[in-house]
Parts: sequence; structure tokens; C-alpha cells
Amino acid sequence: MLELAGIIILGILAQWVAWKFKIPAILPLILIGLLVGPIAANYLSEDGAKWIEPVWNGQKGLFPGESLYYFVSLAISIILFEGGLTLKRSEIKNVGPVITKLITLGSAITFFGAGIVAHYIFNLAWDLSFLFSGLIIVTGPTVITPILRNIPLKKDISTVLKWEGILIDPIGALVAVLVFEFISVGGGGGFTKTALIEFGKILLFGTTFGFTFAHALAYAINKKLIPHYLLNVVSLSTVLLVFVESEIFAHESGLLAVVVMGMVLGNGKLKNLKELLYFKESLSVLLISILFILLAANINMKDLMLLYTWKTAGLFAIVVFIIRPLAVFASTLNSNLKLNEKLFISWVGPRGIVAAGIASLFGSKLLKQGVEGAEYITPLVFMIVLGTVLLNATTARLFSKIVGVFLHSSDAILIIGASDPCRLIASYLRDKEKRVVLIDANKNFIEQALDDNLEALNVNIYDDDLRDNIELNDVGYLLALTGNDDVNKYALTSFQNDFGEHGAYFIASSTEAKNATDIERQNFFTPNDDYINLSEAYREDPKIHEITLKTSDDYDRILNLLALEEKSIPLFIENGKGIYLITEFEKEAFEKKDLVLSYLGKIISEDQEK
Repeated sequence: MLELAGIIILGILAQWVAWKFKIPAILPLILIGLLVGPIAANYLSEDGAKWIEPVWNGQKGLFPGESLYYFVSLAISIILFEGGLTLKRSEIKNVGPVITKLITLGSAITFFGAGIVAHYIFNLAWDLSFLFSGLIIVTGPTVITPILRNIPLKKDISTVLKWEGILIDPIGALVAVLVFEFISVGGGGGFTKTALIEFGKILLFGTTFGFTFAHALAYAINKKLIPHYLLNVVSLSTVLLVFVESEIFAHESGLLAVVVMGMVLGNGKLKNLKELLYFKESLSVLLISILFILLAANINMKDLMLLYTWKTAGLFAIVVFIIRPLAVFASTLNSNLKLNEKLFISWVGPRGIVAAGIASLFGSKLLKQGVEGAEYITPLVFMIVLGTVLLNATTARLFSKIVGVFLHSSDAILIIGASDPCRLIASYLRDKEKRVVLIDANKNFIEQALDDNLEALNVNIYDDDLRDNIELNDVGYLLALTGNDDVNKYALTSFQNDFGEHGAYFIASSTEAKNATDIERQNFFTPNDDYINLSEAYREDPKIHEITLKTSDDYDRILNLLALEEKSIPLFIENGKGIYLITEFEKEAFEKKDLVLSYLGKIISEDQEK
């Protein structure tokens, strides 16, 4: 009982440490597992026993006999199902040629390159070498996001790394599953006609079960045949049912079935998909926490000693410093990325949770089958995972500065709200060559923004997803412009440290617009107007107009005139140094001459200008 409770407590503690220090969770999880497992047994325990013993002497420990194998299989099936849910066809179409090539051509280069190297360095059989290379294709957003979260980068670089991790996760897992199935049906030797037939059965039953049960579950959910409070647990039990049933009809087809099921559900018209994703994400965090402490603790010192050779260092160096850059440079050929950007993407390629988990599962299976050389699979993949995570977590920020992709000035603008006035303001700033991102929980507003060729995200600011979005690393200004005062205040208090490096501003409430002090007005989007005034000005004339101001007197006179005009609102001041909000401009105390003032709403006549 103490060991079971200890695994959960240590696992959640590791997750908290990862969150606190902004490092990938897999790093503290595996280190804790090694500490309570092989390290404790050899250096800390008086009787030579592990502090946590998943399996001991075959039939003892927390998971005696085949229990650990079954638990790992079921846990990996749930994790892969969640990965399948996140893989969208539309995303593959829209991510651009560079990312498409990275997950296809880049994966192929990694697969064949690492397989050949592993074969010649460790004398592994070809099938095991390519199983190893298939496993290390996978990167994953759970390891890349924490590493890049605090490195301000251009959007193009962040986008490539983010989407490569998201898309290659289930794709890489699928490749590894298929390679393993091919090895299993071939019995570790030549691939006979029988082996090919068995492999075909795995493909047939895996895809059939996954596709059929996905549509059945989607139908039941959309027709409300499942009560809301049972939705998540019924979905979980269906995933386990698909995995087990597929295994019964074709041994080793279960993982393929759950990946296919997740992909079909994720691309279907499922009304409760977001809710299902949140539940599966929480469950995956718990399973991952338990799983990796168990798997690391189950490694023996003799397995680790297999890596105590120059061959290990040689394999790691070739994978990281030759194969990864080769894959990236081949995939980015003729792209708009610069040399330094390609170098940085080449440097950041940490392997993730799926790679380590599936490696442990497949390694234990092949050992039970008596496949020669199978003892190398788990420690080699763990070495690549730990090595790449450690390397990237400790050097990515420094390397970004060395190659010159580190943004010393984050001047992109994040606008909370995507209503008609917000979209107009965003278009104006974009035309001034500013990067602007709109976010809103209103899907229709976001779709209209995208139709206007604006960057827009359908995000609820009360979720944590916004803070984890590495594509917003270059944001330095925050503008909260919704019609909800509570949302605006929450956005400012919650996100100004993340996205308001150079300034965080909100549209005042009606009361604040009338009664605020001069100090309070320093954070207002406009000096004297609320959201109602902004909307009325937009309805009066949905255009942003510009006036040239030659002198300080012109500046004061026009601002006073706009303050008296109910249907015209001053927005920005542009001088030779940049474009600023009125409140920001006055706070900086710039010289008030040779300016361009922009305003929204009713046009000021020439007589009024004079």
C-alpha cells in the first residue's frame, strides 16, 4: 500500500516540480524512478532491494507476473487515444510545407538514418534497429512547450516546433506500432508469407475496430444516449474495450485500434470533444506520472551498464548532431526560413513521453519472446529521451542567443476580444506591420477574423491553454477590449506578466471612464471612452481615419475636440519612433509635434481640424 501511494504522490510532485521550474515533466519523473529503483538498490538500500519494486523475481512486487505488462499496455492505449484525438486533418493541410515535410521526409530520414547507425554501432538486428529508430521519431508538445515557453522567438520558429510535436506524436507512435507488429509476426527472423498475412490482419482489425467503435461512440454521444455524468467514464471504458477486443481478434493490434479511434473521433462532429479531451488529458497526466516512475524503477543496473560504453555516446551524438539537422535542412529546403532559424530548429528535438513509454512496453514484450538484442531497446530509447531533454532544457535559451533567433524586443500585440471594432483595430495595426493576435471565446468572431486574414485563436481566457501557447512568445503588448468588464480585468491581472512586457491596457467601464483619476487612466485603452462609445463610433463610421499634427497646440486641440465628440474616439499616435496608444504616448512624454493621430468614428471636418 505504501509503495502504491508513494508512486502517485511522487508522480504528482514531479509534475508540480516540472510546472514550477518550467521543465518537461518526463525529466523529474524518470529521475525519480531511477532513484527509487536501480540507484536505491545498488547504492542506498542496505538489503539491496529497490524502494519501489514493480516486478521482482518474476512473480513478486507491485505487479507480479504479467501484471506490469498489462498495466503498461492499457495505460499506453489511453495516452495514444488522447494523442489521436488531437490530430486534425485540417491542421495537416494548413500547417505549411515545412511542417508537412518534417513529419514525412524528416521522419523518414530519422527512421532510416538512426536505424542504420544503431545496426552498425550496436550490432543490433535490422528489425530491432528500425524499431529503435521508429521509437525516436516522436518528439511531442509536452516536452517542447516547457523548453520554449520562456524563449521569445519569431512566430514561424515556434509554429514549426509546436506543430511538429503535435502532429508527429501519434504519427510516430503509429510507425513504431507497425514496425513492432512486423517484428512480432516475423518472429524476429525472416518475413514469411504467414508473417505478412498476420501483419495484414493486424492492420485490418486495428483500423476496423478503431473506425467502427469511434463512429458508434460518436453516435451515442451526439444522440444523448449516454447521460452527461457518465460521458467520460463510458468513453474510457470504450477505449479499453476496443483495445482488448482488437487484441483478441489479432494479437498486437490494440494500440493501432485506439490511435485510429482517437483520430476518427477527433475529426468527426463530436459535440463534447473539448470536454472529452480535458478528461483524457487529466487522466493521461496521472497515468504518465505513475507509468514513468514504474518503468524507470523497473530498469536494473545491468540494463544501464549496457549504455556504459563509447558506442552510446557515438549513437547519441550522431542522432542529435547529424541526423536531426539533416532531417530539418532537407525538410526546409527552399523555404523562407533563414539559416540561423534552421539551426535552432535542428537543435531543439527532445524525445518525449510516448517514445519512452512504448519503448518499455515493446522492449519487455520482445524480451519475453526471447528476441536477441531486445534488452537494448528500453535503455537506448531512455538514453535518447533523457539526453535530448537535458540538452535542450539547459541550452535552448543560450543557443537561441548564439544563433541570433532570440527576440530581445517582443512587440507583437495580443488583443482580448474579436468583435467588429477589435477586428478593425487589428487590421489597422497589421497594416502598420505589427503582428497582432486576436483571441475570443466567440467562435463566430474568430471565424470572421480569420476571413479577414487576421491571426485569431478561439480561446477562453479562463483556461490555461493561452499561457502554454509558445506561438505567443513574441507578444509584448496586451489590449483587453471586450464588452465584459470582468473579463478585461481578469485578462490584465492574469496575463500582463506573460504578454504585457511593454504595456497592458484595457477598455474602461462606464463608471471608470467618468470617474477615474489621471493615474488610473494610464492603463486605459483610450483616455475617456468605454466599450459602448467604441461600439457607437464603429457604427457611425467603421473606418480608422488619420490626422497630421504639426505642433503641440494641434495635438491638444484635436484631443479635446475628440473628447467632446461622442461618436469619435482617438486611438493611436504615430511618430518617427513607432505607433503608441494615447495613454502610452503621454506616459512616455514624447515631443508633441510632427505626429499622425488615428481615430475611429465620425469624421472631423476640415474646419474643426483648423
